[in-house]
Amino acid sequence: MRRVVSLYLPHWPTDRLRRRLGSAAPSPAEPVVLSWREGSSRLLYAVDEAARRLGLKPGLTLAHARARVPGLVVAEADPAGDAAALKTLALWAHRHYSPVVQVDGSDGLWIEVTGAAHLKQGEEALVQDLIGRLSARRLSAHVALAATPGAAHALARYGGRRWLVLPPDQGALGRALAPLPLPALRLAPETITGLHRLGLASIGALEAAPRAPMALRFGASIAERLDQAHGRRDEPLTPVLPRESIQAALPLAEPVLTAEALATLITRLVEDLCRGLEKRALGARRLDLLLTRVDGSLQALRIGTARSVRDTGHLTRLMVRQIEQIEPGFGIEQARLVASLAEPLQASQQQGLAGEMVAGKADLSPLIDRLANRPGIRRLYRLAPVESEVPERSLARLPALAAPTEESWPAALPRPARLLPRPEPVETMALLPDQPPVFFSWRGKRRRVKRADGPERIFGEWWLDDAEWFAVRDYFCVEDEEGRRFWLFRNGDGADEATGSMRWFLHGFFS
Repeated sequence: MRRVVSLYLPHWPTDRLRRRLGSAAPSPAEPVVLSWREGSSRLLYAVDEAARRLGLKPGLTLAHARARVPGLVVAEADPAGDAAALKTLALWAHRHYSPVVQVDGSDGLWIEVTGAAHLKQGEEALVQDLIGRLSARRLSAHVALAATPGAAHALARYGGRRWLVLPPDQGALGRALAPLPLPALRLAPETITGLHRLGLASIGALEAAPRAPMALRFGASIAERLDQAHGRRDEPLTPVLPRESIQAALPLAEPVLTAEALATLITRLVEDLCRGLEKRALGARRLDLLLTRVDGSLQALRIGTARSVRDTGHLTRLMVRQIEQIEPGFGIEQARLVASLAEPLQASQQQGLAGEMVAGKADLSPLIDRLANRPGIRRLYRLAPVESEVPERSLARLPALAAPTEESWPAALPRPARLLPRPEPVETMALLPDQPPVFFSWRGKRRRVKRADGPERIFGEWWLDDAEWFAVRDYFCVEDEEGRRFWLFRNGDGADEATGSMRWFLHGFFS
């Protein structure tokens, strides 16, 4: 099932203005409009949310807007700059989310995430990650994920929600589209006006109307848009690609259908691409395979590597393992392989004359690449120590093959092999406040403590502006009757309740 994200930026021009002005930008409560000259009049080109709430909208004359809203902040519109910045945003989305990203009008993008959502741990996580990244850049956005570009476009702009992930179900698609207004179908304004005169105001009403009279009166555009939105007719996307990307393409005399033919095609593309990478002393970090089917639709496949790679055999194996994700339909007629991310890579000797390893140790990057490119697997990482007294902040996630850090954990202080994501409360009984518990109950199971060591007092990082870490913690390493060892702490020093809640928590496991 195809899955497409529609990103709608309702205030793209004014958001860009605020980002350009930085600290000198008007506050969000101040209405901001952009104007441009059309003939002898000066009209509003774009308005922000504050101006829209005051009744201003694009197309209104600037004089009329100033009469309505005294003190209005007005700036010159820059349509060419907006379009260029939107293309730059498309290239950013191409790097982070999918090899297939297309600009949607002047205020949106389409991102095809078919087979790519697992890289963000699922569709909802991908959508929330996209919203979060844009919010951090002070860009207002609405996002919808659906089975077709038309449906995603309609729901992002007219669905009334900041983000929505529509299940891959035809019934859910039809129910979600039915109440939306006719402009959601991207019909011409004169067509919408004519349909309104006939008493048709929603997609559901238009879907139920007979098609032949509609086609006779308004042409084929209505049936085409309805079929595209409901998935009855394919709507291919044209990806935006960086100009500097190294690419390889092969003309196909006949459509390719079988997995064996696709594997041969991928092998030839990787060989051609690696020759281009070698000429520029580059290695691939991410490859995008773009396959155009005979019906015009696009199939995309993306792999990534932990390090710069120019090994044709390794890259081919990574690609061929993903063939089952490709749906050739009636055949693939065009193929292109793009190194969407490449980094410098100089030639180096891997083996001596006798075949021994020159570097003295095995290269783990092929194994990391094979694991990381499996659909559904979580992102690979390794843990590195961080100089912090607080256990939750004493480690960081690094890429699996990142260089070693200079920090190390102190050998004198025992630390559990596994920390819980958050300390979980437990019920305990201790004979004295400064002694370990006699027993504790966690997740419905009572455990009697046989041995204990501690306490180790952690005062937190008082120099940080974070009141959560001002409290004192007393940590104990305890062992139950089954030989399992746990890391417990009491939130407080046992004497003054002002230093903590005096509650007990389980934080980790030693075995």
